[in-house]
Amino acid sequence: MSASPSPATAIDLPAAQASAIAPRLTALGARYDAAPVFPIESMKCLADAGLHRCFAPVASGGHDFGSVDAWHLCLFNVLRIIGRADLSVGRLYEGHVNAMILFDRFGSATQHHGLGQRLDAGAFYGMWATEPPPGVQMIGRVLKGAKSFATGAGGLAHAIITVQPEDGARRLIVVAADDAARADLSQWRVRGMRATGSGLYDLTDMIVAEDDLLGGPGDYDREPLFTTGAWRFTAVQLGGIEALLIETRKAMSDAARGDPMQRAKFADAVAATRTAYLWVREAALRAAREDADGPAFARMTRGVVERAALDVMELAARIVGTRSAMDGQRIDKISRDLSLYLRQGGPDYARDQAALTWLDHDAWGAEDPLW
Repeated sequence: MSASPSPATAIDLPAAQASAIAPRLTALGARYDAAPVFPIESMKCLADAGLHRCFAPVASGGHDFGSVDAWHLCLFNVLRIIGRADLSVGRLYEGHVNAMILFDRFGSATQHHGLGQRLDAGAFYGMWATEPPPGVQMIGRVLKGAKSFATGAGGLAHAIITVQPEDGARRLIVVAADDAARADLSQWRVRGMRATGSGLYDLTDMIVAEDDLLGGPGDYDREPLFTTGAWRFTAVQLGGIEALLIETRKAMSDAARGDPMQRAKFADAVAATRTAYLWVREAALRAAREDADGPAFARMTRGVVERAALDVMELAARIVGTRSAMDGQRIDKISRDLSLYLRQGGPDYARDQAALTWLDHDAWGAEDPLW
């Protein structure tokens, strides 16, 4: 295994690597949107650039960023860059990073070593928690049940999943995710995010080995890690919003640029995008510090990013006109992907819980050291 780069290099290198492959990811994304299959070539681009490894535990060959702030800010930029290129690949990559975080937090030395070997082979992981009733049960060491909306089902090498043991709180286990016979993508017939292949994955009769158990009962649900981690998918969504703004600017005709009404719409789109940027960056820094108010920031950030995305999609359509809805146009693809990706569970509940925190105490703080 090659040595990790110096902390200073590690901070800048992943974002540069992501930027270098972004045009290729964009081109591949159009192909996978037209003929939805697991985006194996796009994932290979990420692996060839070393991006599958850099946010892994240092013990598994991940980069040493020198500080948790640097780690989070670098990930913030990488997720945005990949999201700009292709939101489907951004969703897959964010799930992989989520898995790396769980390995780092809860993995044993043996599991870190095994992870490093699998990363050497270019493996990608997912994180699957959603499930149809009655959920995935672990009876002894045998699984029963399935995961739904399992991003990358049948295409990823492995996934970390939540299971309910016979006794105690739910826990995490690592399973093979590339068994095509267990994957059912027949219901994943969607307008956007097609290449994520977020289908059903049947886990029934899988045997759980000792080394497949990750952490202990209840570890996955511990706060603030559980809720604050939502900042990562908002970073990918932010990348999509930024891409939409970029494409709108490119598509504006000379007549539109000379029209003060159209310029006002474009200014509104810039403001919405920048607002989302500031909130997501703040949420990332709260997560780095494991701030007690991190969950409130993450919940509120979800709503801010959703509002920004909806506004920029509408403004782009009004500025560009009919071309924004034409098949093959990048604005159309980004808008379709965003409209689906924004449908994360419980948005109204998340915003309400954030509001309750701010009502309880000043969660922002006039003397907040982050600002």
